[in-house]
Amino acid sequence: MLKNTVRAGLLAGAGALALNAMPAFAAETAPAADAAAEAPASDASAGEKGLTEIVVTATKRETNLQKTPISINVVSAETIKDRHVQSLLDLADGAVPSLRVATFEARQTALTIGIRGIVPLDANQPAREQGVGVYIDGVYMGRQHGLNAALFDMERVEVLKGPQGTLFGRNTEGGALSLVSKAPSGQFGGRISGGFGNYGSYNGEIHLDLPEYHNFSVKLDGVAQYQGATVKNPLAGQTGWNYFDRRGGRIAVRWKPTSDITNDFSYDNGWDSNSPFYSQLLNYNPNKCVAGPVTQACNTPGTKFTALTGTVKALPGLVVVNGQTRMKVADIGVPQQPSIDRTHGFTNTLKWKVAPELELRSITAWRGVTSEQWDNSGGAHRVPVYAANAPFSRYSLANLWQHQFSQELQAVGSVGIVDYVAGVFYFNEHVSDNAATPNSNIWNADGTGYTINTAALQNPFASIDRASVANSKSLAGYAQATVNPTEALHITVGGRYTHDEKKGTLVTFRNAANGNTLDKTWNKFNPMATIAYDVNDGLHVYAKYATGYRAGGASSRSPTYRGFDPENVKSYEVGLKSDFWDHRARFNIAGYIMDRKNSQVDFNAIYVSGSSNVNVLETVNVPGVTKIRGIEADLTVKPVEGLTLNASYAYTYTKLPQVTNPFTGITQNVYVVFTPRNAASGSIDYAHPIGTNGTEVRLHLDGNYSQATQTFDQYATKNDASVVFNGRLALADIPVSNTGQKLTVGLWGRNLFNTAYVYRRDPSNSIPAFSTSANGNINNVLGDYGNFNAPRTYGLDATINF
Repeated sequence: MLKNTVRAGLLAGAGALALNAMPAFAAETAPAADAAAEAPASDASAGEKGLTEIVVTATKRETNLQKTPISINVVSAETIKDRHVQSLLDLADGAVPSLRVATFEARQTALTIGIRGIVPLDANQPAREQGVGVYIDGVYMGRQHGLNAALFDMERVEVLKGPQGTLFGRNTEGGALSLVSKAPSGQFGGRISGGFGNYGSYNGEIHLDLPEYHNFSVKLDGVAQYQGATVKNPLAGQTGWNYFDRRGGRIAVRWKPTSDITNDFSYDNGWDSNSPFYSQLLNYNPNKCVAGPVTQACNTPGTKFTALTGTVKALPGLVVVNGQTRMKVADIGVPQQPSIDRTHGFTNTLKWKVAPELELRSITAWRGVTSEQWDNSGGAHRVPVYAANAPFSRYSLANLWQHQFSQELQAVGSVGIVDYVAGVFYFNEHVSDNAATPNSNIWNADGTGYTINTAALQNPFASIDRASVANSKSLAGYAQATVNPTEALHITVGGRYTHDEKKGTLVTFRNAANGNTLDKTWNKFNPMATIAYDVNDGLHVYAKYATGYRAGGASSRSPTYRGFDPENVKSYEVGLKSDFWDHRARFNIAGYIMDRKNSQVDFNAIYVSGSSNVNVLETVNVPGVTKIRGIEADLTVKPVEGLTLNASYAYTYTKLPQVTNPFTGITQNVYVVFTPRNAASGSIDYAHPIGTNGTEVRLHLDGNYSQATQTFDQYATKNDASVVFNGRLALADIPVSNTGQKLTVGLWGRNLFNTAYVYRRDPSNSIPAFSTSANGNINNVLGDYGNFNAPRTYGLDATINF
């Protein structure tokens, strides 16, 4: 801990000394409503002489990013376009190094999102919470299902790093991901976009702002995104892998009856048809497992095997082992239909400026998601291993239904030298799910062919692996005040009191009535305090203490519906934010220490029984303190007109105490998943005017690096490191009429060099199965299997602004 504390302190201190010696200038100001919309991370517009001010709402009021004492990254609308970000999964390449986005298992139907090492392996169940709060226009998203829906017209995405337990709703230990939509402007305008690309992809968008009428303004958004499978399925008529077809619509209405009252109502509806990433067999018996004494390589963490029994089965000739390249056609054809996510939501946000010192706000929301999962990504690449005339290919089927209601009331204002925020928050959620895992294929007698297991697929939910229902309620009250005794000194204190209730029932497990229940309540107070000081107009420093909390729950994948307790984190952070070189450069750095108690970690085991494979997961609390240490730095430079350079870096150190494996009772090491020790991102943006009519050539290129990470809490095995480049070349703002319409045509590419790396690696098939016996069995040893990232995609698009 001392080494990392000193490292963070030295770096922050050195940055402060160096930058304090530089000439600092006042930030360029702009109206708040316009600044946020005009603040791309690229800042590449040829007409701008310096970096544009970025406005954020992390403190529930509009503030300058550089003067906000929180470590924040902003993904602007321009960045979203330049990187061809269509959904949150497109941020998995590392655009924000501290933000980690991955699929749950291989599925696009649910996303795992983490910040600063707070990354739950499996929040894909009704009675489990996320570690990072995801918010859309201030509304907390209760489930990770549906998060990969098509993005509507985003003004920006704010990535708030570190615990945000005071001002944001639930479960923000690691931070908050806040998506902010563009609101109606009250003026006629909009844009229409369309494009196409490889793998049969196409996309289309329409965004229409209608003129204000009797104090009402309306904005309409519609999106469509399609990509064909990048790995083909040999079985005729069946869906391949990494396919998606997303559709969505949104209507926003702003009512402004007086200058002091603004009421925003919105309704959105999304439909996402998709298939999982393909799971390849990366190697065969990589640990050289044989019957006899246990070797160091062929051992299973959390066990004390002294001898191995059984035989590693030979692979049929049809099965392809490939750990080097991304397969284009699967070796085994399997039944697979698209998974479907349906999302919808109503949000009403009322703001009333009662007096110059007080604004009252109300955020009311109803949301829901249904998810139908049809995941047959493994084929013969995972257990059960080959046996003559035996079933194989685990078809993972699941349904989830979720509905939530939330109500938040806020009071925001300033009195003298005090800026304050206070409020109450209520959240009510009902979730249910079920799952089945029939084997879809049957080997022939000698492994030279296979047939489809039609009997099992006639009624695939005839045997239910699990079914559960959970209800969660959360009530909180919070307050935060910033005292400004001088123009330069800002002292903030705040706290949130939370009361959580969670009730659940494991209705069915392994096709038998279960009846285990959860009925728990938790109460938690989370304080925070910040001291910020404006050294001069261009240099700001701060020190922050914050706490976070994530509710407990129960694992619906556990035979006993095993419960687990909440986890808590304390965070100590120092930071520096600076503007210099005549507002052409911006450098921010933060160092932090986080101590997390009762970390929730997951242990997996697969039970093979007849024609099905049941994935059992137990979640336990780690005794002692989990250490998380880190440094985050961001640099933006605009050396000449039209050219902007960006660089971001995140160092994250994690260390968990050993914990007892719930399947074996043996103590073992555990790890934080999907959290690289080192991650970085950089970009180049250049804009050059052509002629005098405002037309520009714009170039964007970004590169993103991530060190290898673990996939599972219980295994030291790591994924591959990654380096991914994206780019866009556009001819922008071409006048097409005398009434202001402009055309932009762009050529985009993601993963430009077609880099292939395994982002998810599962070693559970390459080691003996869990057992409390001294003898390990290797009959089901096969090999590591995993998922490669998406291949290179590219296309051409055009946008008309009017």
